[in-house]
Amino acid sequence: METRIVIPLQALCLEDIPIVGGKCASLGEMIANLTKAGINIPSGFAITTTAYYQFLRQSGLEDYIQEQIAGIDFTSLVTLRRAGQRIRQAISNTKFPHELSTEIISAYMELSREYGQDITDVAVRSSATAEDLPDASFAGQQETYLNVRGPAALIDAVRNCFASLFTDRAISYRQNFGYDHFSIGLSVCIQKMVRSDLGAAGVAFSLDTESGFKDVVVINAAFGLGEMVVQGAVSPDEFIVFKPALNGHHAPIIEKRLGVKDKMMVYGESNDQRTKIIPLDKANQQRFSLRDKQILQLSEWVCRIEEYYSQLKGKWCPMDIEWALDGLSNELFIVQARPETIHSQKEHHTITSYSMEQKATPLLKGIAVGDKIASGKVNILFSLDKRITEGSEFKPGDVLVTDMTDPDWEPIMKMAAAIVTNKGGRTCHAAIVAREMGIPAIVGCGNATELLSSGQDITISCAEGDEGIIYEGIVPFKETSLDLRELPEINTSLMLNVASPSMAFQYSHLPNKGVGLAREEFIINNYIKIHPLALLHHKTLNDAALSAEIIQLIRGYENEEAYFVQKLAYGIAKIAAAFHPGKVIVRFSDFKSNEYYNLLGGKYFEPAEENPMIGWRGASRYYSEKYSAAFALECKAIKKVREEMGLENVVVMIPFCRTVDELLKVLSTMKQYGLERGENGLEVYLMAEIPSNIIMAEEFAAHIDGFSIGSNDLTQLTLGLDRDSALIANLYNERNPAVLRMISMLISTAKKQHVKVGICGQGPSDFPDFTKFLVEQGIDSISVTPDALTKTVKAIHEAEAMLSLHTPAHIL
Repeated sequence: METRIVIPLQALCLEDIPIVGGKCASLGEMIANLTKAGINIPSGFAITTTAYYQFLRQSGLEDYIQEQIAGIDFTSLVTLRRAGQRIRQAISNTKFPHELSTEIISAYMELSREYGQDITDVAVRSSATAEDLPDASFAGQQETYLNVRGPAALIDAVRNCFASLFTDRAISYRQNFGYDHFSIGLSVCIQKMVRSDLGAAGVAFSLDTESGFKDVVVINAAFGLGEMVVQGAVSPDEFIVFKPALNGHHAPIIEKRLGVKDKMMVYGESNDQRTKIIPLDKANQQRFSLRDKQILQLSEWVCRIEEYYSQLKGKWCPMDIEWALDGLSNELFIVQARPETIHSQKEHHTITSYSMEQKATPLLKGIAVGDKIASGKVNILFSLDKRITEGSEFKPGDVLVTDMTDPDWEPIMKMAAAIVTNKGGRTCHAAIVAREMGIPAIVGCGNATELLSSGQDITISCAEGDEGIIYEGIVPFKETSLDLRELPEINTSLMLNVASPSMAFQYSHLPNKGVGLAREEFIINNYIKIHPLALLHHKTLNDAALSAEIIQLIRGYENEEAYFVQKLAYGIAKIAAAFHPGKVIVRFSDFKSNEYYNLLGGKYFEPAEENPMIGWRGASRYYSEKYSAAFALECKAIKKVREEMGLENVVVMIPFCRTVDELLKVLSTMKQYGLERGENGLEVYLMAEIPSNIIMAEEFAAHIDGFSIGSNDLTQLTLGLDRDSALIANLYNERNPAVLRMISMLISTAKKQHVKVGICGQGPSDFPDFTKFLVEQGIDSISVTPDALTKTVKAIHEAEAMLSLHTPAHIL
């Protein structure tokens, strides 16, 4: 066995896990191999497991620890807590062997000299030998001590790390996974502190933590020391970066979300108070904790680390990384890196989805963790200690509702049907443990402990995108599993209709040839929430309440225009990234005037129309003097996505364009705002939803790259009915012979003019026989909602099989 007590981090590699644990071994591996690539990693040293085992032997504590663990009833939290407390107390009260402390202090003084200080500030981190294994994550099981200064404080921190191997959650975790309590040794990492108390810190993942989508880096960040992010004490800023476009030519930040950062952890003023938590001033609460340049640099590092570990292990190895920004030097540092242990173990050929079977009343919202739905009785815990000593047990199947969790809560968390917290982001402790246990959680709700009551029946849904919703009562839901390997192969291009950016990464695992329809309306309505003209002109309206609401919504952004352009760009970019390099057809906004009216400030800019369904909508708005300034924002967002973010797979589509002259006016307006058909490969599609689009298809085709049939409006206008009217709903039918003839005419003309033609209306999603008709007509692509994918694939397969029997192959 390795007999050295102390080893410099730079002398370690992953093969040293048995003696220094995953944390130290990983740092050594990176210092030796990645610092030459420009990645900053603080120096330090590892105290090997030899010191831990020697400490136990010389203290004579082994038999006592075995005896205490043997007496635990693991169905009783009370016996677990008592045994853990006795073990930790015994270790903390044991004198540290002189020969061990001498060598540790000598290494610490050498590290201090390396940084030109008498007694430098260090982080003291536990590094268990079973930590960061591919089949289980021990990360966070043991303690970390920050801003430790001086020999006496260092030895105390090391001894406390030894004791933390026997925290309640660590004992419980090892028992659950079948690890022997003495086969796992503890090393301690002593690492130079990064002055992130004056800067920022957080975590980063080289994949999307909810869906497992591989092509993004997800960064969570907050001001001050990173413990606040890890613990979930604040809801951090979140940044998402598209990895394939990180080539030095683009800035592919596809999401920036401002967190609730009302406090920060900074250095304390003595060894008795190494750190303290202080309020964060309002100005910093309302700005992002990282600049774009720093986000991109950190993302590049995360990608390099992932690439290095993947090569080392011979397979894809996504990474979970802790980072810090030094406020003195303004330099970024990587302070920890470990393999991600949840999504890297999953296979995505089986898709499981959850949906509620009836409407319910939403109570509050937060950040969704996972994609499941669960119900149960609320059990509010303000204090873990108080609840247990009172003997009021947490019952299996209860919904745990609390302010925030830390690792001590894990024995209770594993009993919960779901978890709800006031604080935290998607990488906080509660989120990480919930994912690992397969439990749905909603974090960062703000005031869940106030709005919910113990004993109340609730249902929590994480199945509606990145926003988790808590509903009143026990709401029935269904679980649907789809094995993608069982779907038949088809020749017709199947695309998806995707409205919600928050669902895009999850849908990316479905078989598809891209997105046939991405609606801007969903993004504007749910993410931007403000009428674009109200954003631009609210200061002239003398509406103080409106201006106050707008100022609140745009916090973190440079101005009103930047808010609209960037928010819209982020929404489009998330969809485009999810399906890259597949084509993503983004339809310019097509709100009707009554729908625009309902946006914040819309009442000042929208007319009252008798029939808005066939009124001022779509193309007619874009070149209008009254609206073109708002359309300019849409063009700028598309330009940002394609040129700045590097997502050139985005195609634009013009809706409700009545005449060829109108099309030319829109193309001219687009060019005025920086979007020109053909430039940098930009394609322009036309929504074919008006009879004039079909009758004049040859003339329209001369100015576009493709048609996309909107069967809803085409049916309405061909049959001359209002599809919103219940009085004539029985007449509405996409399969009416007149509608089918229109579609057939368009496909025929498009083929002759050598432009693409697809369909993105609701018809193929609802009616398999309609799908068969489209295949028979030779349509190029069919785009459907994700929930209709299975039946549409089967309908296409059947239609293609019938055609192959009766039609020459070259027509298919």
